[in-house]
Amino acid sequence: MQRVVISGTGLFTPEQSISNDELVVAFNAYVQRYNAANAEAIAAGTLQPLSDSSSEFIEKASGIKSRYVIDKTGVLDPARMAPHIAERPDDQIGIQAEIGAIAARRALTSAGKTPADVDAVIVACSNMQRAYPAVAIEVQQALGAGGYAYDMNVACSSATFGLQAAVDAVRSGSARCVLVVSPEITSAHLEWRDRDCHFIFGDVATAIVVEAADTCTAASPFEVLGTRLQTQFSNAIRNNFGFLNRCDESGVGSRDKLFRQEGRKVFKEVCPMVAEQIVSHAGDTGIEVAALKRLWLHQANINMNELIAKRVLGREFSRTEAPVILDEYANTSSAGSIIAFHKYQDDFVAGDVGVICSFGAGYSIGSVIVRRC
Repeated sequence: MQRVVISGTGLFTPEQSISNDELVVAFNAYVQRYNAANAEAIAAGTLQPLSDSSSEFIEKASGIKSRYVIDKTGVLDPARMAPHIAERPDDQIGIQAEIGAIAARRALTSAGKTPADVDAVIVACSNMQRAYPAVAIEVQQALGAGGYAYDMNVACSSATFGLQAAVDAVRSGSARCVLVVSPEITSAHLEWRDRDCHFIFGDVATAIVVEAADTCTAASPFEVLGTRLQTQFSNAIRNNFGFLNRCDESGVGSRDKLFRQEGRKVFKEVCPMVAEQIVSHAGDTGIEVAALKRLWLHQANINMNELIAKRVLGREFSRTEAPVILDEYANTSSAGSIIAFHKYQDDFVAGDVGVICSFGAGYSIGSVIVRRC
């Protein structure tokens, strides 16, 4: 069977960052405006007042300290609470393709490849800016790559699902070199006015080069030992935004058209599923759990990551074994585990084994076991 490797990774990080303190000031100003505007209904008991947020609450609930965004001025405007991202003319590259192409070029440089070597591009992320043409084809055009391209969406698991698709394509011979790109502009589908989730997401783009081992020229790639995907339907994380919204005027602009979740339910149901998948996947691949040097986990919530790591390893663990990037980046949906992999792999030597794992809405879980060559 064709050996497949990850030969390069790339990361695009927006220039603007929002600290918890900055976010809380804007959110609490919005709360004051809302409560003042609805004082009569609140006094009559027909409307509940909104509660302030705090940096302490955010960090305790999530482990997040800051997040990068495409635009912070709109997010921090109490009268708006959403980023300013202007639509571009059709003859200009879209914002999502633009940041994806930047990450892709950096991944290609890391792998020692050029766009001419690429014959497939998969854009895998939680939300596409349009239905068609595919953002992946736009990235392909921006890079000057050949072959084919397509979009896929499995929410926060998109990158690992994309990785399996890329690995399968190389193993089957339908592609020699595949780019998996995850441009996540999550600030645009977050309800910044909701205390339960206003701090969760940030923007970023990642890219991974997947290719056949015999074409790889990178010094120390990672061989993909196995991939595993799992889905189980749940409404606990949902976003109802879509093209059918315009067909039902009563639902236009309602709260369910942005990200929402039942956080406690997600925590309770997803953590054991993820831990079980990693353990069983490692065992079926012939890898002892004790041999896993690192867990590059989806970066949604520090408490989820700590529980999953403890369940997988069966003991207390160090941040070296399960690195965290969400304190700086927040939840970047499908890109989180890839950022962790990108930033925390240099200490691996030949033979070291780790697992990239993402999980999220669906429910969906993807795990990719890799070994340094």
